Amino acid sequence: MAPGTPKLVVPIDLKKKPWEQKVPLHNRWHPHIPAVTEVTVGDFFRVEMVDWTGGVIQDNDSAMDVKSINLSTVHYLSGPIRVVDTDGIPAKPGDLLAVEICNLGPLPGDEWGYTATFDRENGGGFLTDHFPCATKAIWYFEGIYTYSPQIPGVRFPGLTHPGIIGTAPSMELLNVWNERERELEKNGLQSLKLCDVLHTRPLANLPTAEGCHLGLVKADTSEWANIASEAARTIPGRENGGNCDIKNLSKGSKIYLPVFVEGANFSTGDMHFSQGDGEVSFCGAIEMSGFLELKCDIIRNGMREYLTPMGPTPLHVNPIFEIGPVEPRFSEWLVFEGISVDESGKQHYLDATVAYKRAVLNAIDYLSRFGYSKEQIYLLLSCCPCEGRISGIVDSPNACATLAIPTAIFDQDIRPKSSKVPVGPRVVKKPDVLKCTYDGNLPVTKNPGGAT
Repeated sequence: MAPGTPKLVVPIDLKKKPWEQKVPLHNRWHPHIPAVTEVTVGDFFRVEMVDWTGGVIQDNDSAMDVKSINLSTVHYLSGPIRVVDTDGIPAKPGDLLAVEICNLGPLPGDEWGYTATFDRENGGGFLTDHFPCATKAIWYFEGIYTYSPQIPGVRFPGLTHPGIIGTAPSMELLNVWNERERELEKNGLQSLKLCDVLHTRPLANLPTAEGCHLGLVKADTSEWANIASEAARTIPGRENGGNCDIKNLSKGSKIYLPVFVEGANFSTGDMHFSQGDGEVSFCGAIEMSGFLELKCDIIRNGMREYLTPMGPTPLHVNPIFEIGPVEPRFSEWLVFEGISVDESGKQHYLDATVAYKRAVLNAIDYLSRFGYSKEQIYLLLSCCPCEGRISGIVDSPNACATLAIPTAIFDQDIRPKSSKVPVGPRVVKKPDVLKCTYDGNLPVTKNPGGAT
């Protein structure tokens, strides 16, 4: 007998707010957030998700929703989901949870998404010192393809994936996270040279009760207050997986997640229609609501068998990801290089982050010669299927990072030629991205040799 349709375990009503959903959502990591449902190894089940902001950013003609967003509320996740084997025995600490993505996509009737940059005073991004204003582009889906009215002349297939999928931490692991991230926030500006180059603040997003949603934990109780005071934000990826933003985790992929609590209690969210490597604008994929259709397996004692701790405890491990067989095919790429020298000409030592920043800036400056604003290209490189690489990490003093852009996504030839840059009706400068003013007083970094 043919298998049935997947069982819907977390439904989403797009007409309701995240906290009004039939199955409550959460936006923190904590071992005491109860599971909202249970699945058995071998079940074929469906999880639906709101977009990561819970519907705050809208399909409209303004970027004010980006500029004014309260980032303490993100990301809204579906779950936690408890996993048991066919004998009813739950996943246990030390196991691996294998999650297979059988199918995924946007929610029916909600086939659109957005890419944005946050205001420098409220989230920022990888290049926030160059692009301090809040901006937004809306994308519409045509099956596997997408296009944006704000970035004309571009169309490409999406590689749809969840930005976040992870298991609940144990209290021991949660304490490790909070201790090291508090130390970073307290002393990072004095001790980390990267802070002279990368301008996103804060350095870490520490636990806060503001904007906190804890699923089935009742608000206005002492239990809620205690959990909210120590629950980890969902912004970075960590040992449990979480917000890794791996663009290739699409149909057919498998994620092997370490289990830290009984039942694994995995959650997912932050669906992306498409994303470039690095998601450089921060709100940088094509963000959307969506669904995953999944199967799970439990690999008993898998952490010990397959994962090597890279730290002082057995908890300092990382997931393994198996990329699926489905992705867009491109044959021609234009590749931009960056090295460990910043915009002021200062030499850094084997710094891949500085090198990648240079590669992205080089690509933005080059492509803006073809009729686009730099803001348009910044958003495009954050969400199109471009490939980022650390191409060299041993040749002192320069790391070498590269950014490869598929040329087929453009409706014009963007390769260098002996003739001048082409002009004409196919090069469209307007409309531009939706944009707000920057009202802060932090200095904007200028590239002295860059194109105007």
